Amino acid sequence: MKRVAILISGGGSNMLALVRDMVEGRYARPVLVVSNDPQAKGLEKAADLGVTIAAVDHRPFGKNREAFETALAKEIDAANPDILCLAGFMRILTPGFIRRYQGKMLNIHPSLLPKYPGLHTHARALAAGDSEAGCTVHEVTAELDAGPLIGQARVPVLPGDTEDTLAARVLTQEHRLYPQVLRRFATGDRTPLLLP
Repeated sequence: MKRVAILISGGGSNMLALVRDMVEGRYARPVLVVSNDPQAKGLEKAADLGVTIAAVDHRPFGKNREAFETALAKEIDAANPDILCLAGFMRILTPGFIRRYQGKMLNIHPSLLPKYPGLHTHARALAAGDSEAGCTVHEVTAELDAGPLIGQARVPVLPGDTEDTLAARVLTQEHRLYPQVLRRFATGDRTPLLLP
């Protein structure tokens, strides 16, 4: 059974979707939830589900990203995961860190990549007058939000949508898409999963 570490920065809603699906499906085991914010609400939620938690606060490291990532990797490596899932992890990782876990790190992004990498995805979709939005699961590579696509789910952009209403609809699809992609990825299947 594959061992999965999940990296978060906030409330951990995608982490919860992944953990619950792993427990129910028994195709993988959540061995660690780690955050760059010791106050992240998701840590408490993970602990309540019996998952080992850790925090590596990025702030004391200042601009020294490599030192922060060395401390982060120490926590990750202690859990010996086969797969790393970024689930709302809000730190840009250096190429060295990505190389260390190349081929076994996934991320979920709230846009239909390659559209709108980075931040403010919903505002950018609305400003562009897009008729649909969605989310993407991709392999993590050194180029931000540009790794091979492994899954995508779409939602319509509705008249009167705001960033918040669109974000809420996309998040519902994230919770649906990410566990399904992880199930396949854990068996070695990297064929893109496209949900309507």
